Amino acid sequence: MSLSDSASPPARKPPRPVSREWLFRAAAFYLERYSSSSGNLRRVLQRKVLKRTRERGEEASDFQALVDETVAHFVELKLLDDQAYAEARVATLRRKGTSLSRTRMKLIEKGVDAETAQAALGRDETPEAEAAQRLVRRRRLGPYRTRERDERRDRDIAAVMRAGFSFRDAAAAVDGTAEEDGMGT
Repeated sequence: MSLSDSASPPARKPPRPVSREWLFRAAAFYLERYSSSSGNLRRVLQRKVLKRTRERGEEASDFQALVDETVAHFVELKLLDDQAYAEARVATLRRKGTSLSRTRMKLIEKGVDAETAQAALGRDETPEAEAAQRLVRRRRLGPYRTRERDERRDRDIAAVMRAGFSFRDAAAAVDGTAEEDGMGT
């Protein structure tokens, strides 16, 4: 075998064309692994179509109607429910100690419309002080820091404020007064 034989890789066949069946399988495979909003699934499918059409030398915008039809089909099948997705995502994020503003932002990033996001946030009963306390506990700030607590207090408060909490809630969580006031879990 000479060097010239192994120098060029074998030519790749172009991928199969975008079809209704391919999009349906791609969406089903994605939804098996991840929960999603309809807006997020639409973006995922658009990226897949863009990649495939680029390799085939086709125009991705020609398949936008097919992407919309696929997303609508999954909504009809009740495999996509933006309201249920938003409520589950809010519960998860708030349990982790995410602020209301950051939670709203994350929902909108995932393709949940503003009204659905606001409705899901309205049903959340977690006080901001409790969510701040959870963040402090999870990130081992303030009273959960093993050393240099006093020297790092201002930095810890700033970190909690960057996460979207008010100064009052951040200071109470870092100082450990939120737990003493009965706001902790």
